[in-house]
Amino acid sequence: MKLSRILLLNVIGMLIITSWWFPSLSFWTVLDDAVFWWFNQTIGDDNLRWTEVLAALNSRRYDILIMLCMLTLMGWASYRDRQGGWRRWFGIGVTMLITAGLVSELVRHVITYGHPSPTLAFDEVNLVSSFVEFATKDQAGNSFPGDHGIMSMIFAGFMLTFGDRVTRLASIALAILATAPRVMVGAHWLSDVLVGSLSICLLLLPWVLCTPLASRMSVSVMVGLERLESLWPLKKDNRP
Repeated sequence: MKLSRILLLNVIGMLIITSWWFPSLSFWTVLDDAVFWWFNQTIGDDNLRWTEVLAALNSRRYDILIMLCMLTLMGWASYRDRQGGWRRWFGIGVTMLITAGLVSELVRHVITYGHPSPTLAFDEVNLVSSFVEFATKDQAGNSFPGDHGIMSMIFAGFMLTFGDRVTRLASIALAILATAPRVMVGAHWLSDVLVGSLSICLLLLPWVLCTPLASRMSVSVMVGLERLESLWPLKKDNRP
């Protein structure tokens, strides 16, 4: 158990929450407003191509593309893994899904605070959905904490723990690509991601990734898979 690292990450998470929670210390409101209006003024008929790009980046198809990229990255990591191969990464994937599910449930039942997205908080804003004919997301009744941010940061956390350098860098890039579009169109405040999502991950993930828990769970899944394979061995066809 890397207790010093766990405590350090937890302290950073608490400091982020403190900087946002107390109005006398908070600069997040100014930063949130500035980021939202900077991007919002670029949306409209005068920048229709850019507006269409933003709308596409917040569509369901883009979410699916990001998920496929994450799966591809895990497949690439398993291909490069000379120790456990795909079985090890299957165990890591199962452990990651269980962790994501538990974190999601914990957030849903413990965090009672919420607020609307900036596109609902302000009047006379530019909505990307008003300029395109396909379905896209640019608002949320409760945007705190950023759900895309939590899930993508959990993915990045596992890749940073179990992957090599290429996998780590790619996972960080995917986390940014998954969360930035929501902020750019005003479906989330910047603080929804950098305070809500990040602080939750800094408080919870270290107790999974910096302890033997994640490694043991993934190994258990891998061992269970190997035992399952031994019960139904693949029969080779030796016919000429």
